[in-house]
Amino acid sequence: MVIFHAKTQRREGAKLATRCPIWHCLRASLMIPGRADMNNPMFRPPAEADSVILQIDEGCPWNRCTFCGMYKAIPFMKRSLDQIVSMIRQEAALNVDARRIFLADGDVMRRPFDELACILQLLAESFPRLARVSLYANGSSILAKSDVQLAMLRTLRLHTLYMGLESGDDTILQGCCKGETASAMVEAGGKAQAAGLRMSVMILLGLGGRARSRQHVAHTADAINQMQPRLLSVLRVIPVPGTRLYTDTANGHFAMPTEYETVQELRALVEQLQVHGTVFRANHSSNIIPIEARLPQDKQTLLASLDSLIASGILDRNSPGHLSAWL
Repeated sequence: MVIFHAKTQRREGAKLATRCPIWHCLRASLMIPGRADMNNPMFRPPAEADSVILQIDEGCPWNRCTFCGMYKAIPFMKRSLDQIVSMIRQEAALNVDARRIFLADGDVMRRPFDELACILQLLAESFPRLARVSLYANGSSILAKSDVQLAMLRTLRLHTLYMGLESGDDTILQGCCKGETASAMVEAGGKAQAAGLRMSVMILLGLGGRARSRQHVAHTADAINQMQPRLLSVLRVIPVPGTRLYTDTANGHFAMPTEYETVQELRALVEQLQVHGTVFRANHSSNIIPIEARLPQDKQTLLASLDSLIASGILDRNSPGHLSAWL
């Protein structure tokens, strides 16, 4: 069943029952409130709302993407293992029954295998009920690990890798300084999944602007179809102050799709997806409508709902419409 959420935050053991019409929704933020042991602002995927957040690193080791303002104010710092041990022990004293842990920040998978294995082993020892550990991972960081190493990390309860594909179009990826190629990220996703890890892949509607929307959709759908991720999350690109994308948009060098064009882009993407057993979500605060669907079984229902929205006349054809404060 296709669900257009009024709320996006999940609670363990409970299903979301609140629903609303497709064009009326509330939006959930990814930003985490401040804590004394965390450098802020800090972000986590919506699906990790009920997870314990441990800030293994601060900031993003790449931090050059033109669209991303998440870590611009945070110089990258890799915490020492001694600091991590202390952090884990403090958290275990407060929340020993934790079952889910998310390791922040931007690309914890970049750490050497031995360090990751040590951290995961300590988590398993400190949290006896621990079921899963998740983190952000770039394609190159996944490819840097061998098949055997990835499988070993899975046995140590590493469960979900969140990877920002953003686009399957290499021209767009190069233009936004992603630092990865689509083919490398597809390879990384396949490699991780072959090791038993679950891939949650994120893409950005509108990243090609109005000029490359068609190529963005076609190549992104192709990359996703090759990768076959278990989870697929759609976000909308937001010109965040302090980013190059914001400057390019203000100077007229990047044309944001209108609200109407963005939903058309979403509809075209869904139509071209050929995935099997994928949970499709658009529950980030940047989206025009919050969606959860199972593909392929919900595909036709989702397309019909999007067609209805496009034909409703309520979408702004002249501007991007409401833009949330953060991406």
